[in-house]
Amino acid sequence: MDISIPGYGRLHLEHLVMDYNGTLAVDGRLIDGVRDALVELTKELSLHVLTADTFGKAASGLNGIPCKLSLLPEDDQQIRKRDYVTSLAAERTVSIGNGRNDQFMLKASALGIAVILAEGIATETLLASDVVCTSIIDALDLLRNPLRLTATLRS
Repeated sequence: MDISIPGYGRLHLEHLVMDYNGTLAVDGRLIDGVRDALVELTKELSLHVLTADTFGKAASGLNGIPCKLSLLPEDDQQIRKRDYVTSLAAERTVSIGNGRNDQFMLKASALGIAVILAEGIATETLLASDVVCTSIIDALDLLRNPLRLTATLRS
Protein backbone atom coordinates (compact mmCIF):
# COMPACT_ATOMS: atom_id res chain seq x y z
CA MET A 1 0.00 0.00 0.00
CA ASP A 2 1.54 3.30 -1.13
CA ILE A 3 0.15 6.59 0.11
CA SER A 4 1.61 9.98 -0.74
CA ILE A 5 0.66 12.75 1.70
CA PRO A 6 1.71 16.31 0.81
CA GLY A 7 3.85 17.80 3.56
CA TYR A 8 3.89 14.50 5.47
CA GLY A 9 5.66 12.13 3.12
CA ARG A 10 5.22 8.88 1.27
CA LEU A 11 4.13 5.76 3.13
CA HIS A 12 5.03 2.32 1.74
CA LEU A 13 3.01 0.10 4.06
CA GLU A 14 3.22 -3.69 4.11
CA HIS A 15 2.22 -4.60 7.68
CA LEU A 16 -0.66 -3.74 10.00
CA VAL A 17 0.04 -4.45 13.68
CA MET A 18 -2.85 -4.19 16.14
CA ASP A 19 -3.65 -4.61 19.77
CA TYR A 20 -6.69 -6.80 20.49
CA ASN A 21 -8.56 -5.75 23.67
CA GLY A 22 -9.64 -2.15 23.62
CA THR A 23 -8.72 -1.86 19.95
CA LEU A 24 -10.34 -4.65 17.91
CA ALA A 25 -12.46 -5.99 20.75
CA VAL A 26 -14.35 -4.86 23.83
CA ASP A 27 -14.34 -7.26 26.79
CA GLY A 28 -12.71 -9.86 24.54
CA ARG A 29 -15.43 -9.78 21.86
CA LEU A 30 -14.56 -8.63 18.35
CA ILE A 31 -16.41 -5.43 17.46
CA ASP A 32 -19.07 -5.68 14.73
CA GLY A 33 -17.66 -4.94 11.29
CA VAL A 34 -14.03 -5.56 12.25
CA ARG A 35 -13.90 -9.04 10.72
CA ASP A 36 -14.98 -7.85 7.26
CA ALA A 37 -12.67 -4.83 7.37
CA LEU A 38 -9.66 -6.96 8.33
CA VAL A 39 -10.36 -9.56 5.67
CA GLU A 40 -10.52 -6.80 3.07
CA LEU A 41 -7.23 -5.30 4.29
CA THR A 42 -5.43 -8.63 3.82
CA LYS A 43 -5.45 -7.81 0.09
CA GLU A 44 -3.03 -4.94 0.82
CA LEU A 45 -1.31 -5.68 4.13
CA SER A 46 -0.10 -8.56 6.28
CA LEU A 47 -2.01 -8.50 9.57
CA HIS A 48 -0.53 -9.03 13.03
CA VAL A 49 -2.29 -8.96 16.39
CA LEU A 50 -0.27 -8.58 19.60
CA THR A 51 -2.07 -9.13 22.88
CA ALA A 52 -1.83 -10.27 26.47
CA ASP A 53 -5.30 -11.73 25.79
CA THR A 54 -6.75 -10.44 29.05
CA PHE A 55 -10.13 -12.10 28.44
CA GLY A 56 -8.76 -15.27 26.78
CA LYS A 57 -10.86 -14.80 23.65
CA ALA A 58 -8.42 -13.48 21.03
CA ALA A 59 -7.87 -16.77 19.16
CA SER A 60 -11.58 -17.52 18.87
CA GLY A 61 -12.40 -13.90 18.01
CA LEU A 62 -9.87 -13.87 15.18
CA ASN A 63 -10.73 -17.35 13.90
CA GLY A 64 -11.01 -17.26 10.10
CA ILE A 65 -9.17 -13.95 9.72
CA PRO A 66 -5.81 -14.37 7.97
CA CYS A 67 -3.53 -12.84 10.58
CA LYS A 68 -0.67 -13.75 12.86
CA LEU A 69 -1.71 -13.76 16.52
CA SER A 70 1.04 -13.35 19.10
CA LEU A 71 0.24 -13.76 22.79
CA LEU A 72 2.56 -11.69 24.93
CA PRO A 73 3.64 -12.35 28.51
CA GLU A 74 2.68 -9.74 31.10
CA ASP A 75 6.14 -8.22 31.47
CA ASP A 76 7.69 -5.57 29.19
CA GLN A 77 4.79 -5.45 26.75
CA GLN A 78 5.67 -1.93 25.56
CA ILE A 79 9.14 -3.11 24.60
CA ARG A 80 7.93 -6.40 23.09
CA LYS A 81 5.38 -4.62 20.89
CA ARG A 82 7.96 -2.07 19.73
CA ASP A 83 10.49 -4.80 19.02
CA TYR A 84 7.90 -6.76 17.03
CA VAL A 85 7.21 -3.72 14.83
CA THR A 86 10.94 -3.17 14.40
CA SER A 87 11.45 -6.81 13.38
CA LEU A 88 8.87 -6.39 10.60
CA ALA A 89 10.44 -3.13 9.34
CA ALA A 90 8.90 -0.23 11.25
CA GLU A 91 9.20 2.08 8.24
CA ARG A 92 6.69 -0.16 6.38
CA THR A 93 4.33 -0.73 9.30
CA VAL A 94 1.11 0.91 10.46
CA SER A 95 -0.03 0.11 13.99
CA ILE A 96 -3.27 0.62 15.87
CA GLY A 97 -3.72 0.58 19.64
CA ASN A 98 -5.12 2.29 22.70
CA GLY A 99 -3.32 1.04 25.81
CA ARG A 100 -0.25 2.31 27.57
CA ASN A 101 1.55 -0.80 26.33
CA ASP A 102 0.89 0.31 22.72
CA GLN A 103 2.65 3.68 22.85
CA PHE A 104 6.12 2.52 21.75
CA MET A 105 4.72 0.46 18.86
CA LEU A 106 2.70 3.45 17.58
CA LYS A 107 5.71 5.74 17.86
CA ALA A 108 8.05 3.26 16.12
CA SER A 109 5.68 2.63 13.19
CA ALA A 110 5.63 4.67 10.00
CA LEU A 111 2.02 5.43 10.91
CA GLY A 112 0.53 5.11 14.39
CA ILE A 113 -3.24 5.20 14.81
CA ALA A 114 -4.76 5.48 18.27
CA VAL A 115 -8.36 4.49 18.96
CA ILE A 116 -10.56 5.65 21.80
CA LEU A 117 -13.19 3.01 22.53
CA ALA A 118 -14.96 1.83 25.70
CA GLU A 119 -11.67 1.30 27.58
CA GLY A 120 -10.47 4.80 26.79
CA ILE A 121 -6.88 5.56 25.84
CA ALA A 122 -3.66 6.03 27.76
CA THR A 123 -2.46 9.62 27.48
CA GLU A 124 1.06 8.52 26.51
CA THR A 125 -0.37 6.47 23.64
CA LEU A 126 -2.53 9.33 22.44
CA LEU A 127 0.53 11.57 22.29
CA ALA A 128 2.58 8.90 20.47
CA SER A 129 0.05 8.56 17.63
CA ASP A 130 -0.17 10.28 14.25
CA VAL A 131 -3.96 10.01 14.01
CA VAL A 132 -6.72 9.41 16.57
CA CYS A 133 -10.10 7.78 15.80
CA THR A 134 -13.11 7.15 18.02
CA SER A 135 -14.02 3.93 16.20
CA ILE A 136 -11.93 0.98 15.10
CA ILE A 137 -13.96 0.85 11.89
CA ASP A 138 -13.03 4.48 11.21
CA ALA A 139 -9.38 3.64 11.89
CA LEU A 140 -9.44 0.67 9.50
CA ASP A 141 -11.32 2.78 6.95
CA LEU A 142 -8.37 5.20 6.89
CA LEU A 143 -6.44 2.33 5.33
CA ARG A 144 -9.28 1.16 3.09
CA ASN A 145 -9.79 4.75 1.87
CA PRO A 146 -6.30 6.33 2.00
CA LEU A 147 -7.48 9.75 0.81
CA ARG A 148 -8.93 10.13 4.31
CA LEU A 149 -5.37 9.88 5.67
CA THR A 150 -4.25 12.48 3.17
CA ALA A 151 -7.02 14.84 4.28
CA THR A 152 -6.02 14.41 7.92
CA LEU A 153 -2.22 14.45 7.71
CA ARG A 154 -1.37 16.84 4.88
CA SER A 155 0.09 20.21 5.73
